[in-house]
Amino acid sequence: MPQDQNTERSQAAAVNQKQQAFDIEREIERLIALKHRDPHRLLGVHRTATGFIVRAYRPGATRVLLRAPGMSSRSMEKRHEAGLFELLVEQWREVPRYGFEIEYLQNKTLVERDPYGFPPTLGRPDLRLFGEGKHQETYKKFGAHVLTIDGARGTAFAVWAPNARGVSVVGDFNGWDGRLHMMRRLGCSGVWELFIPGVWEGALYKFEIQTADRTVALKTDPYAAAMEKPPATASVVYRSTYSFRDAGWMEARAARDVMRAPISIYEVHFGSWRRYGQHGEQPLSYREMAQALGDYAADLGFTHVEFLPLMEHPYEPSWGYQVSGYFAPSARYGSPDDFRYLVDCLHQRGVGVILDWVPGHFPKDAFCLGWFDGTALYEHLDPRQGQHPQWGTYIFNFGRNEVNTFLLSSAQNWLAEYHADGLRVDAVASMLYLDYARAEGQWIPNQYGGRENLEAIAFLRTLNRQVYARNPGIMMIAEESTAWPAVSHPTHTGGLGFGLKWDMGWMHDTLEYFAKNPVHRRYHHRNLTFGFLYAWNENFVLPLSHDEVVYGKRSLLAKMPGGRAQQFANLRSLFGYMWARPGKKLLFMGGEFGQWREWDYNQSLDWHLLEEPDHRGLKSLVRDLNRLYRAEPALWEADLEQAGFEWIQPDDADANVIAFMRVAPRARRRVACVCNFSGAKREQYRLGVPEAGVYHEILNTDSSAYGGGNVGNRGAVQAEPVPCHGRAYSISVTLPPFSVLWFAVPQPAEGAAQTQEVK
Repeated sequence: MPQDQNTERSQAAAVNQKQQAFDIEREIERLIALKHRDPHRLLGVHRTATGFIVRAYRPGATRVLLRAPGMSSRSMEKRHEAGLFELLVEQWREVPRYGFEIEYLQNKTLVERDPYGFPPTLGRPDLRLFGEGKHQETYKKFGAHVLTIDGARGTAFAVWAPNARGVSVVGDFNGWDGRLHMMRRLGCSGVWELFIPGVWEGALYKFEIQTADRTVALKTDPYAAAMEKPPATASVVYRSTYSFRDAGWMEARAARDVMRAPISIYEVHFGSWRRYGQHGEQPLSYREMAQALGDYAADLGFTHVEFLPLMEHPYEPSWGYQVSGYFAPSARYGSPDDFRYLVDCLHQRGVGVILDWVPGHFPKDAFCLGWFDGTALYEHLDPRQGQHPQWGTYIFNFGRNEVNTFLLSSAQNWLAEYHADGLRVDAVASMLYLDYARAEGQWIPNQYGGRENLEAIAFLRTLNRQVYARNPGIMMIAEESTAWPAVSHPTHTGGLGFGLKWDMGWMHDTLEYFAKNPVHRRYHHRNLTFGFLYAWNENFVLPLSHDEVVYGKRSLLAKMPGGRAQQFANLRSLFGYMWARPGKKLLFMGGEFGQWREWDYNQSLDWHLLEEPDHRGLKSLVRDLNRLYRAEPALWEADLEQAGFEWIQPDDADANVIAFMRVAPRARRRVACVCNFSGAKREQYRLGVPEAGVYHEILNTDSSAYGGGNVGNRGAVQAEPVPCHGRAYSISVTLPPFSVLWFAVPQPAEGAAQTQEVK
């Protein structure tokens, strides 16, 4: 070979070596500055022409030794004063299971496997589905997961921060030092990942993010399965070991038609249901609540308990509606497995569990989702889209696939991992309208110039399609306060796909009516009857919720007019009417025994009131209402169909009386409900009925068993062939003041034609 060619090759090799050395120096600079997007390129083991070079970054170490099978420990050379050590190993033919012995001052020594010696724990399919918004179980891959890889037990961490310049895992296992466990970015996905051997259950951690705006942010894990007890904010490495024992419940739930079933919901704020301690400062734990609430709800006959949000949240007065941990039960009351125990126990008592869930907005606390990587990542950048003026929170950007994936996975997490029987989606109206709670000029129209949030609508439809498909028998319930059409209609017919919707109009109209002095109610009769004009446009839940007993609105009992006896009678009649009316039922805690004061999130319910007979009587009424409701198909079989309802007397405003009949077409059962909302006793009040025979009085809210005056019909009345209200038969009944009576309609003779609805 000519001499000049050898010279050229030697010069090229020298230039290449210089370039490689220069590149390594630049990578070392980025590593030390915590801005390296792939520290695995520099750290760990790398093949060279003469063997394997091993590098470790251990700031503060005085010496680092390489340990591996088949070789004695070898001291590594300190390549950079910041703490970068390296060693060339020539005898390896392949990389063994190696580790480091790290010596510090004051005789402190650590022995560990190298976190930069492991492959990525997320594969391309996960990253692709995440980016496309189609991954419904990202909680199984993102966050922190205890794994064993190549014989090493540790935790795999993954977080989405596409605009970060660098991301580190920090925690109590590394002195919260972001230099020790820098993560690598996986391609263009924006996902950062690292497996750290020797870190497992109970470790506290956060992500230290070198942000796009050149600041450092310390963030909790968006996918954390557990959190520290507030006000502490660290995420906790957690691995569930709980085994559910509710297989029978889950199997029966999957076969159940919720729309043709009795649903009676007891709404609970966990921290204030019952407290103990010298000053009532201590709420029950998840495990303590399991027995106490299970016994209570089962005794009263409620089919479900609904919890105000139990996802982790930083601000106690938000009642849980400003969520910081979308995958973590609040640590205020115990561990995630303690919460699983609560759900399991309720299921074994025959009580379902519904969780309030908040996908519309999230708090601005610096440690959670807002400006996560220095940019508006989970929220919109423009405050006209990204900030909620009424609540001081950020609004999710439903136009980002990754955000939708995050929320879809959160919903699936509660349904699949915690066996929740449904989600009540909070503040749906705020998601549907771009101008919600905004003045003119403070919102941005959609692409067609309208006020509808098209991206949020698409998200809600996708959410409902997916969770119903994957979780048979669950309920998705919308708290939607406007007249948005088809909220509880299937998505393939243009609806949002929810199963049920809160009837906020019924709640406000009815409570307004009952708050009136009885002599004035005749002028507000429409408050009772208007709701029947739209009662079957949606699948409704009738809520008497927490929102109606706070902020000066007074408790349900205190809303009622008159003296004490009248107030109790009015509330009993409200409950009797509500349980007979079409729609599923929801009652906030404390209402069942007539708490006088408004609900306070920081105080226990006033359980001492049950020492008084009228409060005990009200509670007994709620128990009997639930028992009769569940036992009588007429009250729920066709609950959400107009065929399940017939008017008897809608128009007697002067007497403050309405009467209607509930019908079960398949079970061929009927119940007549008569409501006297006046303070006058009405004798020989005639009502048209469909059949001859004896009409048994199966409920009277004026019964002495409930604290009433015991005025009634001695248990039954006989129908007479006296035409009334367009029917051939009628009954003459005594109606106590402020009362609701239910009468079981005799079964029609086999083959007899049933009376048609009055026109």
